[in-house]
Amino acid sequence: MQVGKLTPAALQQLIFNQLGQRRPEVVLRGAFGEDSAALNLGGDLCVISTDPITGAVKHAGWLAVHVSCNDVATNGAEPIAVLLTLLLPAGSDLRLVAEIMADAERAAQEVSVEIVGGHTELTEAVNQPVISTTVIGRVSAAQLATSCNIQPGDALIATKYVGLEGTAILAWDFPDEVEPVIGATLLEEARALKRLISIVPEARIAAAQGVRAMHDATEGGVLGAAYEMAGAANLGFVLDEGALIIHSATRLLAERLGFDPLRLISSGTLLLATSRPEALLKELHANDIPASVIGHFRLDSDKCLIRTDGSIESVDPPESDELWRLQAKLAKSRE
Repeated sequence: MQVGKLTPAALQQLIFNQLGQRRPEVVLRGAFGEDSAALNLGGDLCVISTDPITGAVKHAGWLAVHVSCNDVATNGAEPIAVLLTLLLPAGSDLRLVAEIMADAERAAQEVSVEIVGGHTELTEAVNQPVISTTVIGRVSAAQLATSCNIQPGDALIATKYVGLEGTAILAWDFPDEVEPVIGATLLEEARALKRLISIVPEARIAAAQGVRAMHDATEGGVLGAAYEMAGAANLGFVLDEGALIIHSATRLLAERLGFDPLRLISSGTLLLATSRPEALLKELHANDIPASVIGHFRLDSDKCLIRTDGSIESVDPPESDELWRLQAKLAKSRE
């Protein structure tokens, strides 16, 4: 099996098919295309999500908090609390713990969430830091957004830049390899993309607009996220590559290193399903958040991408993210 997330088929067979116990408090449970669970404990819903950071080195603590806060925000929830688990290689310098926690706290302050607990351990089970975060949020039942609510004809909006997280990771972790490819100026712009990782600001705007569904384009990129959303709703889609906003650093890296930016990990790019795209775009643009309509959902099961050259490509289930291949390629070039 390739490095990365399980395929949709493996996820269904190995994970979801094993889960039969049910509690009445659970109103949204683990499913393809859903990144969080929601519990009705009386009053507002409690939304919970967990995520690991395994593909980044620089600012991993900061990234860990933001990506999990992103997940609960996609359900329309306000992030409240974070549990943080650090697994570090045996023999690690304890200053690494302090660095990770300082970065994590900085992210927590940026989205007004509190780190309330977790676990820290040095172990021979890992050969690089693994950071896992669990975030708890709250939302009213009326404002809960889920991918299964998407309807045929709904527009799909993407915010900010395609592949922004992967681009930032490459620029921070492989500067000596990336700078000769894109130059010093674009390297700094690529590094600055990490400041756009949080989708909480646009998710708050979208929740107030009453969108049907939101999905942070993490591993598998924009195409993987769109596939997961459509799968949860049993729908197809048509996407327009030319409508996607791609940063010049990402575009040049893709051309020179040979990868598809639409399949590059893209936390910070929020996909939004809505029947009122004009009103939502107006609100996003008023808050200086780049966004565009990139396609729409349809009743049949076909999932298609119209490339910029006019060719039509069938979108298959997400496989290994482009980042893993690129990291291996750039690491090998150092040898």
